[in-house]
Amino acid sequence: MTIEKNLNGKTLEIKLSGYLDSGTAPDLEAVLSETLAGLQSLVLDLEELEYVSSAGLRVILNAQKEMSAQGQMKLIHVNETIMEVFDITGFVDILTIE
Repeated sequence: MTIEKNLNGKTLEIKLSGYLDSGTAPDLEAVLSETLAGLQSLVLDLEELEYVSSAGLRVILNAQKEMSAQGQMKLIHVNETIMEVFDITGFVDILTIE
């Protein structure tokens, strides 16, 4: 998985590509734990994400919980494959997806 970060003031955009699974979820979790403090907005661009496992969903959910206490989080450019996972798991009801 590739993680591209772009910090603009108090907004962080992270673009993910590849597979977010048990092997790569700790990488995203580490990036988020380093950078979420003080943010007002987190944007996850999932256009090039090909797969997300339950481990990846856990990291996304934890980021949502943290950001809801200090600002907002949204997911953009969610492709059809990942949207299907969000639909099946009920994450569409929890996350802000644009």
